[in-house]
Amino acid sequence: MSESTPTTTQVRQPVTDDSIRVRHLSHYQFSWVAQEPGEEGVWTLQLVLDQGAWEEVLTLDADDADVLQDLLRSSHDVAYDVGRRVLMFGTTAVGS
Repeated sequence: MSESTPTTTQVRQPVTDDSIRVRHLSHYQFSWVAQEPGEEGVWTLQLVLDQGAWEEVLTLDADDADVLQDLLRSSHDVAYDVGRRVLMFGTTAVGS
């Protein structure tokens, strides 16, 4: 039997805050911004990621804000993909 050296993944250096693509949600805050009289207001959702290492502000309509608020209240583990701007709620083991 011959022994072979395991291959390693090449990681681009240096690893910086900007190179981290998926972050965990630490805190969040919804805000409502008034518009001109007679126009609907605008909802924003501020995401504080990795204990403040990154922040993101999303603009939402009222329906999305309502759904996201329910999901955020009921999820214990939320991640955010910075590049794709995707919130991911929890993880579930295969077969659960």
